[in-house]
Amino acid sequence: MRAARIEGHGVQLNPTVKEGRKTIRVVLAEDQGMVLGALAALLEIEGDISVVGQARNGKEALDAVLAQKPDVFITDIEMPRMSGLDVAAELKRRRTGTRVIIVTTFARAGYLRRALEAGASGYLLKDMRAEELADAVRRVQQGLRVIHPELATEAWSEVDPLTDRERQVLRLAGEGMASGDIASELGLSDGTVRNYLSEAISKLGAGNRVEAARIARTKGWL
Repeated sequence: MRAARIEGHGVQLNPTVKEGRKTIRVVLAEDQGMVLGALAALLEIEGDISVVGQARNGKEALDAVLAQKPDVFITDIEMPRMSGLDVAAELKRRRTGTRVIIVTTFARAGYLRRALEAGASGYLLKDMRAEELADAVRRVQQGLRVIHPELATEAWSEVDPLTDRERQVLRLAGEGMASGDIASELGLSDGTVRNYLSEAISKLGAGNRVEAARIARTKGWL
């Protein structure tokens, strides 16, 4: 089954079903093309799963889900333009009904907690077997929750102390942006940005913004 590419958007859509049979419709999002293709191929082998859309950044993924209305959306966390968690939160806000599975290399309780808060029904690591992903798609589509067993007991072990705005400012600071540039990006004053950074640094017990960003990222809070 070949997906048709929409020129200029980088999104692949395939609204067909397999030989008239009812299938679980899936949209995939992954910024690494080889991984995206591999995931799509593995799922298409399954007789009851159809990949109806593929995207390589968060904005394309959101557009694909809204256009295709799939049963399940599978996404990585870190992607250009919008993170997988941002897309999941937006789908939750819009009450689309599409269930979300996060597939990532980040085995961190902080990321898992944020994924669950964003409405994700699954959180899996990329080292799983292909049949585990297919099984997760089926279980999530049925309304169940699927979480990597090593992380399931750790999700609520350490509370994220950062507010959403502190996290947003600290993420940009960790990417090397100066306070003035962050202020322009977020529509805030320089003083407000410095206050947010100061609070984040204090909460994390860090010596500076770079160390604070490193600590928060390690714990899965960025």
